Amino acid sequence: MAEMVRAVVQTAPRTLELREFPRPVIGPEDGLLRIEANGICGSDVEQYKGHLFRGSAVVPGHEPLGIIEELGDKAAERWGVSVGDRVALEILVPCHHCPACVSGRYQACPRRAASHGYTPITQQPSLWGGLAEYTYLAPGSIVHPIDRALPVELAVMFNPLAAGVRWAVHLGGAGIGSTVVVLGAGQRGLSAVIAAKAAGASTVIVTGLAADEHKLALARQFGADHTIVVDQEDTVARVLELTGGVGADVVLELTPMALGPVGDALASARHGGRVVLAGLKGGRKAEIDTDFVINRALTLVGAYGVDSPAYAEAIRIIESGRTPIAQMHTHSLPLEDTETAIQLLAGEGPGEPAVHVSVHPGR
Repeated sequence: MAEMVRAVVQTAPRTLELREFPRPVIGPEDGLLRIEANGICGSDVEQYKGHLFRGSAVVPGHEPLGIIEELGDKAAERWGVSVGDRVALEILVPCHHCPACVSGRYQACPRRAASHGYTPITQQPSLWGGLAEYTYLAPGSIVHPIDRALPVELAVMFNPLAAGVRWAVHLGGAGIGSTVVVLGAGQRGLSAVIAAKAAGASTVIVTGLAADEHKLALARQFGADHTIVVDQEDTVARVLELTGGVGADVVLELTPMALGPVGDALASARHGGRVVLAGLKGGRKAEIDTDFVINRALTLVGAYGVDSPAYAEAIRIIESGRTPIAQMHTHSLPLEDTETAIQLLAGEGPGEPAVHVSVHPGR
């Protein structure tokens, strides 16, 4: 049994180091997860660049998939899993006892113990992120069993697909006959297409840049009825044209850092429509015409991450084998090449354009 665990540590913007940490000692209430793969998403890119970096050294990685290596008796009973099970790990470690937690709003827990991928290494046992050989399963962790027979590159897409389920369906209300506009054709935009179509949406429209044609092609394969190239067409005019001047029932704004799409999202929604805002802007402020929101009777929803029901539904979709989501995966890299993995997703690396990238510590 290895006494030390290798992990990637971010110490500053665009600064990653491969370090070793003592293997955590596991008691009756906690566990240890051997990481098979950790998905890389746009938030990892922004954390790496410094927009979401909070100043303290961390082991990044908030999409860990792995095999339970060690498990305390009480933890096994609490989670309903055993050593050798494959699980997907949620980001937050809530207390499970405060008013927010017991009312089902555990994402708002003011007493949460940690956030995987964002908790400083000064908080023992340091291994809080998925970009490591092992990550610590604190007593309050939330795990979701997932079929071990699935290819790891498919199973590790639990997080982006869960975001698509939550944002398009649970928060957006996409359902039978809905018209849905997805601004942004990244992993979560493509996952929203899958989720919206699975929920019965009749028309799905996806936007992207000309440089995103490979992603827009995937969107069409996943069921998108129309795609809009935003640096060649007027997004709002095209949406109104495609909807007979009415606008969409649901609009998802998923673009990172860009402010213009926020206004496009509002203007693309029908009277009484819902606009889900999920694209982080790194602290930059978008102006919103509140009179327009009022006069159009719009509902604006802020999408804070993913919750347990969405994870569970996404995993069922993956395990069903009825969606082509595997086509979204483009790159698998070892732990030593984590920086390359992040840069590939950011569009900074050479070679095939990236859509979904994952890091595999055991390779």
